[in-house]
Amino acid sequence: MRPTLLFCAPLLASTWVTAVHADTPALFSDATLNVLSRNFFLNNDTRTGHNGDSYNREWAQGFIGRFQSGYTPGLLGVGVDAHGFVGLRLDSGGGRAGTGLLPVGDSGKAAGEYSSAGGALKLRLGDTQLKLGEMEVETPVFDTADKRLQPEYATGALLQGLAGSDLSWTAGHFSAFKNQDESSSRSDFDGYGASTRNQSISLLGIQSAANHTWGGALYVGELSDTWRQYYGNLHLQQTLSDSSRLNWDANLYRTLGSGAERAGAINTTAVSLLGKLSIGSQAFSLGYQKISGDTPFDFVGGDSVYLANSIKYADFNGANEQSWQLRYDLDLSQALLPGLTFMTRYVRGSDIDGSHAPKGGAYNPYDAELGSYVPNQGDGGKHWERDIEGKYRVQSGAAKDLALSLSYVTHRSNDAQAGRDIDRLYVVAEYPLDVLGGH
Repeated sequence: MRPTLLFCAPLLASTWVTAVHADTPALFSDATLNVLSRNFFLNNDTRTGHNGDSYNREWAQGFIGRFQSGYTPGLLGVGVDAHGFVGLRLDSGGGRAGTGLLPVGDSGKAAGEYSSAGGALKLRLGDTQLKLGEMEVETPVFDTADKRLQPEYATGALLQGLAGSDLSWTAGHFSAFKNQDESSSRSDFDGYGASTRNQSISLLGIQSAANHTWGGALYVGELSDTWRQYYGNLHLQQTLSDSSRLNWDANLYRTLGSGAERAGAINTTAVSLLGKLSIGSQAFSLGYQKISGDTPFDFVGGDSVYLANSIKYADFNGANEQSWQLRYDLDLSQALLPGLTFMTRYVRGSDIDGSHAPKGGAYNPYDAELGSYVPNQGDGGKHWERDIEGKYRVQSGAAKDLALSLSYVTHRSNDAQAGRDIDRLYVVAEYPLDVLGGH
């Protein structure tokens, strides 16, 4: 899809919907069409990096169009969801590419533009919905990310329904993927050692309604011939007074190698607990996370990790790693400017030991040049990350819902942890436009 087509899409869709509205009111009266303008600047300064490029800086403009129809009348409702994307390079000189905002060619230079489009057919029977095609997915065992210019997408089937008034369930199977900086729908989602290349992901889960004082979720997911992953969550919200409350969130993952074990033998347990005390406009959080096993807690899909210490840059998911988090949030809406918020956090991880990862697996491969096995992480690994973030959302007027965010990330590690020592700056401006429907 060329940029001109995306810019014209809202007008064409609105005209089309108006023309057919009288004949199929149930399908289009509930339809929505919106375009999100996303301007993204990302600067990486790798101070004493252990691998990769030392300096990357890119600035790009993206447009994400999303259309969601209603359903045809009758026992079986039929509808369609569609999306289109255009990304434009604003600045990315030679040697500065590779931030994940833009595709990088064989020459090492970023593409001037890239685009993609996709959609899904959806069927509804009572409270049950089936989607077939390309879509965004959000579950604890497989979650496509939206962290750069373009969201990730997965192609397959997603079935969702209700189990009474307080529970919902989800089942899915996906065999093709679109990464955040690519146009192809046949890409691979790569983890720390595993990959979806020539494989598929299946999942099944049940979760409680979000508006209850307490709740949870249970899921199982499988990356074919690689692993089977089990997930559990419990969360609780306690009201302490009119202006204070205490939230608890506990997560557990259990990952076991399955089938041909293409990433090697995996036997890993990951747990986290996060407590958050909110007092007026302030919030204080304390988190703990522990990985038990000789391989990292791995995942595919950029957001497929719901652990407390998986944050802006690092996931603190190394083999045998334990980590602590301190976080502070401040809502400045009353004191300074409506829609203005501030957040800072610090996470420290230690006790990493990947030296006993199964030999020949993805986390301890054989190096023919050295003539020995070289684990991805050594013994005694440690690292820390500090995030500082300010956000502002316009509350009224012509620029209402314009969102601006400024984030600065610092990460430092030793050689055994095998990460980067990096300073990263994000500057993001987003403006949503509701062309059809919406509020």
